[in-house]
Amino acid sequence: MKIEWTEEAPRKIQTFAGADRPCENPDLEELLTDGDVDHIAEIFQTPLTGSYNWNYSVQDDRIKKLYDLGKQLNWDPEMDIDWDRPWPELDSASQAEMMNLSDYPPYLALSEERKEEFWLHMNAWSLSQFLHGEQGALLVASQLCSCAPTLNAKLYAGSQTFDEARHVEVFNKYLQQRLGMMYPINTHLKSILDKILTDERWDMKFIGMQIVIEGLALSAFNTTRETTPDPVLKDVVYLVTRDEARHVTFGVNYLEDFVKSLPQEEKEARAQFAYEACVISRERLVATDVFAYFGWDVEEARERVLDGFVMATFRNLLFQRVVPNLKRIGLMTDAIRPKFESLGILEYENLATDGDINWAALERPLDTEEAQSYEQSMLEEFAKEHERMEAGSSAA
Repeated sequence: MKIEWTEEAPRKIQTFAGADRPCENPDLEELLTDGDVDHIAEIFQTPLTGSYNWNYSVQDDRIKKLYDLGKQLNWDPEMDIDWDRPWPELDSASQAEMMNLSDYPPYLALSEERKEEFWLHMNAWSLSQFLHGEQGALLVASQLCSCAPTLNAKLYAGSQTFDEARHVEVFNKYLQQRLGMMYPINTHLKSILDKILTDERWDMKFIGMQIVIEGLALSAFNTTRETTPDPVLKDVVYLVTRDEARHVTFGVNYLEDFVKSLPQEEKEARAQFAYEACVISRERLVATDVFAYFGWDVEEARERVLDGFVMATFRNLLFQRVVPNLKRIGLMTDAIRPKFESLGILEYENLATDGDINWAALERPLDTEEAQSYEQSMLEEFAKEHERMEAGSSAA
């Protein structure tokens, strides 16, 4: 086995032969090829402090029940997803409208074939970030097995580690087999994962992963499920989302009592970290690597996409789950509230939280048909609101 140890993540695109959506190879200098190395392993150091727990009683029935659901609702990417379904036709015009690119000169200058390739790259970039985030979640969950202080948390972290391994497997297979392309990790996402993985405090790992990263992922997965035309991807995100909902619920319920016990100074430090992770996460949504690959002015294209109605709305909707959960566990402090208000997302603080467990939803049997029949309500609402805004602008 050939392994290359590196101090930083590779910044090249990978392509895979024989995918369902083959495309022309990118420029060779942009590729991470099999000839470069068989396995690339980036090194990070962590002052992780582990703990045994010699009291084997399970103190919290909620966490035990979530752990039991994790065992009961396991799924297999090879058996529970039909990977042989044909790739649907892509509506490039609709995609461009959603991303505010329909009248953007660099996009209009692309041939129809090149436009299709552009959207392939956009999908590959977005799903690559899902994959890299899931590997980060896998590593954090494995750390929590060691450093979580109670038995029930260790058991749940063990079950979550298996969930995250499955998520890495399924997104990796989708990218390699379905799209045939993989982008490197976004630098903003990487910075959050580095912070979570290398922090010595176990609860910071819970806050960063269970509350922020996975809370944001739930919103992103739900939007992907509603907007993708690919039935295979609908099944993938449906099954992953079922797992992630349990993870966020676990994090909120486990952290709520602990945060209350912290001195105010330590609460403020954790609240500041959560805020900074939210700020960085807003930036990770923009596929600047794709803009650079197509030779566009990256900052101009970034501003263009962010100014679009769909992206602006989506960026805020991402936080509908995170903000109320932060308030629930005690990290929406008086000092940090104005900072969240400046982001325009404080309005979500009184929405329902994952602390009030919806057992009926979490206990539903797995059914991928539900994913296929799910109405694309968010996309339809985006379209209606966009039409209303356009009509208002015309009237003005």
